[in-house]
Amino acid sequence: MRRKKKERQELLKEALEENPFMTDEDLAERFSVSIQTIRLDRLELAIPELRERIKGVAKKQLDDVKALSPEEVIGEIVDLQLDERAISILDVREEHVFARSGIARGHHLFAQANSLAVAIINDEMALTAKATIHFKRQVQAGERVIAKARVVGIEKDRTTVDVTSYVEQELVFLGEFVMYRTNERETKRRELE
Repeated sequence: MRRKKKERQELLKEALEENPFMTDEDLAERFSVSIQTIRLDRLELAIPELRERIKGVAKKQLDDVKALSPEEVIGEIVDLQLDERAISILDVREEHVFARSGIARGHHLFAQANSLAVAIINDEMALTAKATIHFKRQVQAGERVIAKARVVGIEKDRTTVDVTSYVEQELVFLGEFVMYRTNERETKRRELE
């Protein structure tokens, strides 16, 4: 079903507000139009291309990170609710993979997940006390890994964070991180007493 341009553009804006990570190809398929039509619509609406949208979202989120400096985060944080949830994106490039096989080195996927688990902690200091990880499938150069972290427990000076990483909709990495934190809130409460 063909939509009128104005209606399509309104739906395009709504779709990108809901999910700013949709590619032009995804949008073209969703609205049954050409990729060029989507690009023209974005241009008319002053909506930047995917890479710029990701950078804009990531820049806003990095201001909230307490336990890491922005250069220490592996991937780009695109959503962050301290002590609740976080999402980061890692585009796997040639420098991330083994030369012979083109398969991503596991330490890059671990580093993305671990730095996200550190970043989610609402404390000036967060260290990984324990990590239980599972690689579910190989990741190739050119693939985009989306890591999603969720705080599943907070006790005194420990926070448990589950991280799942996906390429498209396929699970590629699963980890549980037990994070040590200084328990800043408890320290401040004692100081006030």
